[in-house]
Amino acid sequence: MATQIYLNLPVKDLKRSVDFFTALGFSFNPDFTDENATCMIINDNAFVMLLVEGFFKTFTSKDVADATGSTEAIMAFSVDSREAVDETVRKALAAGGTPSQEVQDYGFMYNHSFQDPDGHLWEVMWMDPAGPPADGAAPAGSEPSAS
Repeated sequence: MATQIYLNLPVKDLKRSVDFFTALGFSFNPDFTDENATCMIINDNAFVMLLVEGFFKTFTSKDVADATGSTEAIMAFSVDSREAVDETVRKALAAGGTPSQEVQDYGFMYNHSFQDPDGHLWEVMWMDPAGPPADGAAPAGSEPSAS
């Protein structure tokens, strides 16, 4: 069996978070969903557990970071094209997310980012399946740029 990863994130309003990520095209496993939590499916081996903040606190003795004022992590996921990067960020902003960083375009790699309604940072990226240029140098004109 392949190793699976489960990222646990505290959220203030579970329904708002489910609505937000549903608008981005994600689905949820009903077997791991109740009033305290839901399991957002990234793919067959990666999941994000969205846990109501009070429930999240039962798993740690540490303070829970307020993601609207500090960064605890940056979650990133890939999509199939540059256009899909832009479309995903557009959907995130339309669904109530806020902008994060400007577009970064390295030619063979393209990414953009947003913050979800709880302030968690997400990056959406596309990478050319051929990878970076063989000489290690970015192609001409592929310096990071703002859109």
